[in-house]
Amino acid sequence: MIRDVTDLNVYKVSLQLLKELYGLLSKIPKAEYDTVMQLKRASKSVPANIAEGFAKRSSEKEFKRFLKIALGSNDEVVTHLRTIYITVPRLQASAKNIADKYKVLSKRLNKLHTNWISGSF
Repeated sequence: MIRDVTDLNVYKVSLQLLKELYGLLSKIPKAEYDTVMQLKRASKSVPANIAEGFAKRSSEKEFKRFLKIALGSNDEVVTHLRTIYITVPRLQASAKNIADKYKVLSKRLNKLHTNWISGSF
């Protein structure tokens, strides 16, 4: 039974990916400061919106709205990681690896959004 946001797998994964992403961000040159800041903002937004939506889960519509916002932030992270492929070629493999994990999270968020029925979880 899901009693707390920490019981949601998508929430746990989003926090794990945040930690992994921050490891990559520490290797990005200062010239890409704007990309680093946008990645930080978007990546922190994913678990934050899952948590905020979960707090409002009594309203199925509200929870699903926040899941969609988290999904948008998740997809933004993937896009910014793709810019890393181009701007920092030496980090291409690491950026792709993390982007692939965010793509899996995107699928899980979509599945949760599709299957969530308030009161059934």
